[in-house]
Amino acid sequence: MLKAVFMGSPDFSLPSLAAVAATCELLAVVSQPDRPAGRGRKLRPPPVKVAAEALGVPVLQPTKVRDGGLEASLRELGPDLILVTAYGRILPTEILKVPRYGCINVHASLLPRWRGAAPIQRAVLAGDPRTGVAIMQMDEGCDTGAVFEMVETEVGENETSGQLFERLAELGGAALEDFLRRFPEVEPAKAQDHDAAVHAPKLEKAEGQLDFAQSARAVHNHIRGMDPWPGAFTDLRLGEDEPLRVKVFASSVSSHDSSGASAGEVIAVDAQGVHLACGSGVVCLGELQAAGKRRSAAKAFADGRDLKPGSRFGA
Repeated sequence: MLKAVFMGSPDFSLPSLAAVAATCELLAVVSQPDRPAGRGRKLRPPPVKVAAEALGVPVLQPTKVRDGGLEASLRELGPDLILVTAYGRILPTEILKVPRYGCINVHASLLPRWRGAAPIQRAVLAGDPRTGVAIMQMDEGCDTGAVFEMVETEVGENETSGQLFERLAELGGAALEDFLRRFPEVEPAKAQDHDAAVHAPKLEKAEGQLDFAQSARAVHNHIRGMDPWPGAFTDLRLGEDEPLRVKVFASSVSSHDSSGASAGEVIAVDAQGVHLACGSGVVCLGELQAAGKRRSAAKAFADGRDLKPGSRFGA
């Protein structure tokens, strides 16, 4: 049985951790340090740490990965493999060379498309019809290593980043378990086409702002790509009052006609939601949330604020 160390931190890593525990002698788990969270700012352990402790596996939580301390600990453990899923840090060459078979990563995209920190969100924002998970040999770059195999899946027309996160986590865990049951008798990893690479930078909160001058499809993709974080947002303009900041969820492309309406103008309000004209086409906003309020169905939100055709969202 392979001797392995697993490195991961968030919920996304949990199915991969389970796969390693089921197929290898799990020597230890490496996760990010506990972080302050919530209103009380109490220290909260990463989900992977909680799961590892439930398995009775030792947990390492280094604050740095380049000072030699983690490398020394790993060499003492002597793993055949290090498996990595969403650990959150780029590993130095010294650590990559520790295991007999190197370090293998589960990455949530069809490489070389969407290398980087936010591959799932960027795929949704771009309206990609398909995505998947890649099992790759790690090197010194950011998701640049040779790929052993990939598993594809369709992206639902209305699927959010959060929903896709959950599906790809499970898909990644299943793919890793199957891979490890065959390893090392697997096909050699193949180099990526670096010229075809597309970067997936970390999301910034300001990216949530909506631009209704775009097409309805682009606006819809933006809303679902920003769900759950940072959340797509816009301003609702009600008369002479200051604009009301509103978060937007559960959108769809509407069949309403936008003829004669300008971008951001309300076309209709019905049980489906609030229908807004875009640069081309109409988007339906299914759920809305005013600052400091609870998220609610767009129809209830509109009724409470007397929204009607001609009302305006956006700049």
